[in-house]
Amino acid sequence: MITYKQADDYAAMAIAGAAVAEVLAEVRNAAVPGVSLEDLDRIAATIIRDRGCTPSFLGYHGFPASICASPNSAIVHGIPGDYRIVDGDILSIDAGAIYKGWHGDGAVTFAVGSVPKAVVQLIATTADALDAGIAEAKHGNRVGDIGAAVSGVAAPHGYGVVREYVGHGIGQQMHEEPQIPNYGTPGRGLKLKSGMAVAIEPMFNLGGPETAVLDDEWTVVTADGSLSAHFEHTVAITPDGPKVLTALTSVDA
Repeated sequence: MITYKQADDYAAMAIAGAAVAEVLAEVRNAAVPGVSLEDLDRIAATIIRDRGCTPSFLGYHGFPASICASPNSAIVHGIPGDYRIVDGDILSIDAGAIYKGWHGDGAVTFAVGSVPKAVVQLIATTADALDAGIAEAKHGNRVGDIGAAVSGVAAPHGYGVVREYVGHGIGQQMHEEPQIPNYGTPGRGLKLKSGMAVAIEPMFNLGGPETAVLDDEWTVVTADGSLSAHFEHTVAITPDGPKVLTALTSVDA
């Protein structure tokens, strides 16, 4: 379990989070038909390094890029290669940065061009679930309160809630205890305390919750080929409530 015990630790996480926020915004702007996923990776790497940070993902257990780029039925951990974006794609971008040993981690899903109303709703609902989970990331609450809030947003729509991949604690390592599932029982699980930081990341599928891993041993896809959406923020638990460190508004913090 990670804690940021000093003000300098919190400030370093905020700088890492600001770099992630800028990456997600700029990559989204650059993701137009004809652009390759590796083009987006180069943009992200430049932003992270220009902000005095290093990419969290590059080299992590051998991962070969600075971002994960997961189109359409890919849920998470997509390797940005030579695939070129086309109108009607949806794309999930996950980015991480390190500043003075402290990590920020965030993700966003967006549509490129026109997509069916059901896909628009999937993306919007997954974003709403992230907000619901963040609202429960308060001192004295429990991990189950976050998971229950996230899955509760999915339930009326019948979305598959991914169970095999979850959120996590974050700090001096990208992945720390505790795990933060996107399902749970209110009032159950580890008690949250001020000074902790967590990465909350709902992953919803238009079909079932089952997943598969491609032959590259990284890219996780929906087992039924349905579309998927993924959002993530790094959240500090403070005496004044949850503080999102990867929000675009924190870029100049």
